[in-house]
Amino acid sequence: MIIEAEIISQPYSGEYSERIYDNKSAWNSQSWTFIKFTTGDYSEWCGQFRGFPRKVAISTLKSIVLVLTSDYLYQLDIESGDVINLEDQPQYHDLTVAPNGEFIIADYYNLEKIIKDLKQKTPIDSPIQMDMIEFKKWDDSKLEFTCDEFMNWDRHLTMTYDSKTNKIEIKNTTQQLGSNAAK
Repeated sequence: MIIEAEIISQPYSGEYSERIYDNKSAWNSQSWTFIKFTTGDYSEWCGQFRGFPRKVAISTLKSIVLVLTSDYLYQLDIESGDVINLEDQPQYHDLTVAPNGEFIIADYYNLEKIIKDLKQKTPIDSPIQMDMIEFKKWDDSKLEFTCDEFMNWDRHLTMTYDSKTNKIEIKNTTQQLGSNAAK
């Protein structure tokens, strides 16, 4: 069983046993992501995934590992490391796992919750239209993230998503002064 996963630089040949995760497509980039996996017996192996690295997350409660690259969102079985589902050309750029085991994924404008697998996603409603979402940290059941208000890019916000209530709230906001306002 996979218990840890981390994005690493390309390893030396023979440093780890390796598995290549590739999918034939005319849209594939030339970039690769290398993930070092650690299993329950603390053995290590490396997965090589097509696309530029973005994020990796493990949900032991759902027995799923997600690997997000620029080319694909891979869903792996936590026991075997085999691909269960695959989404090509994902618009997502951030990924995390909630304390309840559900994955939260973000493109630049929206958050979604992955319930059971990649085919079961639910949008998470926000009190404002968001842009440039960036996950920061979990504090108990609350995910803190930053964003700009869409079409009002001078308004930078710190938001929270509560995985228990499935609600997004504005924590605080900062308004940047324009060059004319500072004079």
